[in-house]
Amino acid sequence: MTRAAIYVRISRDREGGGLGVARQEQDCRELAVRHNLTVAQVYSDNDLSAYTGKPRPAYRRMLDDIAAARIDAVLAWHTDRLHRSPTELEEYISACEPRGVPTFTVKAGPLDLSTPSGRMVARQLGAVARYEVEHQVERQQRAKQQAAADGRWGGGRRPYGYEADGVTLRAEEARAVAEVTDAILAGASLRGQATELNARGLVTSTGRAWTATELRKVLLRPRNAGLREHRGEVVGPAAWPPLVDEDRWRALVSVLTHPGRRTQWSSARRWLLSGLALCGVCGTPVRATLMSTTARSVPSYTCKASRCVGRNAAEVDAYVSAVVIERLSLPDAATLLAGTGAHDGNALQLEATALRERLDGLASAYADGAIDVRQLREGSERLRGRLDDVENRMALAGQGDALAGLVGVADPGAVWEGLDLHRRRAVIDTLLTVTIHRTRKGRPPGWTPGNSYFDPRTISITWKTG
Repeated sequence: MTRAAIYVRISRDREGGGLGVARQEQDCRELAVRHNLTVAQVYSDNDLSAYTGKPRPAYRRMLDDIAAARIDAVLAWHTDRLHRSPTELEEYISACEPRGVPTFTVKAGPLDLSTPSGRMVARQLGAVARYEVEHQVERQQRAKQQAAADGRWGGGRRPYGYEADGVTLRAEEARAVAEVTDAILAGASLRGQATELNARGLVTSTGRAWTATELRKVLLRPRNAGLREHRGEVVGPAAWPPLVDEDRWRALVSVLTHPGRRTQWSSARRWLLSGLALCGVCGTPVRATLMSTTARSVPSYTCKASRCVGRNAAEVDAYVSAVVIERLSLPDAATLLAGTGAHDGNALQLEATALRERLDGLASAYADGAIDVRQLREGSERLRGRLDDVENRMALAGQGDALAGLVGVADPGAVWEGLDLHRRRAVIDTLLTVTIHRTRKGRPPGWTPGNSYFDPRTISITWKTG
């Protein structure tokens, strides 16, 4: 009896259980009985499209077995399960033609690829399948475009913060997005917030644990601000309620995407002033490194340039923290908010939008021949320079949030102790500049036995606000 191979494939397994390919296999086995064929092998590519051109491992193995004469016939539910591109069809014909391997399908009948007429029929069926797929893609794209224009959800995976309809809020997730947005604007890190969400038992919309990368993707979605996106562009207001207001979302985008702030706001650091405090000799930022003493190695702040200074990092951090807490405890602490450099988010966003529109206008003018390449280049450089400045100010506008929950509270020290390192660094960066000076050798004046040699007079603090 002829050895037959069954090939089954489904482009998208919505049920997730392989039921579509199982039904195809059952129909093909019944077809094998009618043609007196022995099923020697089943090749299954579940949840893989033949249109996209992505590798299909089982299909490749089947072609290899045909060439190696391990199978003598192929059974499929329809020819479009085997291939939907002319290139793949020709490769399949080349594999089957030398040995006259026939193809039997449940829906399209038999194909004899060893004859010109059989190959013609196969190519016609392939052309029809290709047309149907391209027409389907065109309809889907048009439907998505219309949905975007109407502000409706285009479908897909359930968006975090919303129910499966993409419109109804899921309360606990919506609160989480709003809280994380505020925390990031206040100086928290993506990594820290992802860890906190996992500790609270919250998972992504696919049921997985949070990572910093996945959290960043969710936070950058325009839909969080009630905006509809199509092909990477915001096209207008959406039909669903926002998770955060647009101003805060725009500020968050500026913080998370601005190159000058990304490392500062997201890098994992162990010490409060690393990269923030300055060397009192050469003026470069200090970093935390291990310095050897007679007894042990101690984490210390040294300047990156030439190690002009070397100070115990834990003692400097404790001193600066105490100074910040004392300042936040004063009656006039509220004045700190007035000088954080925060700007009107609406005005900045309008200015940025106007500049982007002018850039688009320059491109259109060049395409229409109204300006030449030189004018396009010069105009673009000027506008992009102004746009960079506005985006810098938008990113800085979020700095005022670093003091949220610290000003006007009964016990700023307790709040400070509850902040993670990234939030504390954001407060330091917002409020003051720390300069670490050299110390003289030996014990500082007034030293008493049992105390540290740390001398606070060698630490200069310059307040940026208030």
